[in-house]
Amino acid sequence: MQNVRPSPRLLAPFAMHPKNSRGRRIPEPSSATRTAFQRDRDRIVHSTAFRRLTHKTQVFISTDGDHFRTRLTHSLEVAQIAGSIARVLSLDEDLTEAVALSHDFGHTPFGHEGEDVLDRLMADYGGFDHNVQAYRIVTRLERRYAHFDGLNLTFETLEGLVKHNGPPEPDALLFLTDPEVADLDLTCQAGLEAQTAAISDDIAYNAHDIDDGLRSGLLCFETLREVPLIAEILAGVDAEAPGIDAARRTHELVRRLLTRMIEDVIAETVRRIARAGIATSTDVAAQPGPMVAFSDPMAASERALKRLLFANLYRHPRVLEVRERAARVMAELFEVYASDPSLLPASWRDEADGDARRLRRTCDYIAGMTDRFALTEHRRLIGGTPDLSTPSA
Repeated sequence: MQNVRPSPRLLAPFAMHPKNSRGRRIPEPSSATRTAFQRDRDRIVHSTAFRRLTHKTQVFISTDGDHFRTRLTHSLEVAQIAGSIARVLSLDEDLTEAVALSHDFGHTPFGHEGEDVLDRLMADYGGFDHNVQAYRIVTRLERRYAHFDGLNLTFETLEGLVKHNGPPEPDALLFLTDPEVADLDLTCQAGLEAQTAAISDDIAYNAHDIDDGLRSGLLCFETLREVPLIAEILAGVDAEAPGIDAARRTHELVRRLLTRMIEDVIAETVRRIARAGIATSTDVAAQPGPMVAFSDPMAASERALKRLLFANLYRHPRVLEVRERAARVMAELFEVYASDPSLLPASWRDEADGDARRLRRTCDYIAGMTDRFALTEHRRLIGGTPDLSTPSA
């Protein structure tokens, strides 16, 4: 076909410009129609790991109902928020979306409970961290292409994926090999695109866990009013639309909270960039902390909201009861596969020599499961599988 180059974007000088990408670990010809970061985003969307997010838990197990968030719907919401922020700041939207869409690839079945179980069971072999697991997925565990394992993403996307929550602690990288990280600079700050994806993750799950919590009956409006920002927003909703039904009131609360947080991040980021004299992406990397952030008042409100959600939703007795059952499923699956590797699919046994490698392979396999596949396998191999639906409030 005719060589039609992607139209150049008007990006800020401190953005990650695709023309300046350091490339990929396995060199590939450039695309005639897409930038390097567009190709990364597209490979992520078409990956097996992305599809598996459909049936991975956010807070409520997938059996609880069709309208609760899953890792997939959450990731799409994060990408939408991140893209909106990136557009206003003149960052590269494709790179931002690539990090946002893949940031949860490493999550296990059953949310953070599954991660805690695998981290405990793998403690003698490097532990388990979902951010590092996401990196393993896109560099090794996805096997779709003829000439390489993984997705062969650009170094900018890989570094953004590992560093979007800040430079990783050395202990978190113990189960990566030296060649896997040799080409990455993991000591400096991530680019603004990855930072945008990270804070969009916070914005999305704070707002949308309110929605799911109210829908489930485990949260109520009166409890949420304990956070002054939420009380202020609800007061505005009630003044403008008195007597509206609970569903509309919930939606108005969530959308106004999203708007307040997004606009606050944009304004604070602009202030920080100006105050630090940021002129290039190299300047961003050299900063002692993130540039994309909440203002101090909004950060305080966000911490208060997280504390409320932790106490009243994530640690709700009914949620904890289900988490305990999920932990049992994960631990028993690990035990049965670790004691008899022949139960693993043949393609997962080919690298299972030695205890450390065999157990890591087992961990990789279980971590990649969806909630429902983990339950199916537990039912097939062990039996007596517990009910993981969250009891109604």
